[in-house]
Amino acid sequence: MNSLYIRFWIEFELENNRTYPPGIGIGCGVSAIDYQDAVEILKRKMFKETEMPKIKRHVPNVDIRELDQGHVIPNMNPPNYRGIWFPLGYD
Repeated sequence: MNSLYIRFWIEFELENNRTYPPGIGIGCGVSAIDYQDAVEILKRKMFKETEMPKIKRHVPNVDIRELDQGHVIPNMNPPNYRGIWFPLGYD
């Protein structure tokens, strides 16, 4: 892992009546220089066509072993590059 990047796990306050990008229901994984960089990556890559929902929780330096082993781990990109590593499709 590049020591310049921090692994963030970010969860959102989602409203049932809104259409959000696919795959964000349980959270998003993003590696970035800092928290603000992570938010900017999400806005630019994932929420380019809709407003980003309010962030309810973020975990810096997340231990990926603590994430959902049945869903997140088998469906993520390596977290050692700057960008979104979960869900797939936003790199």
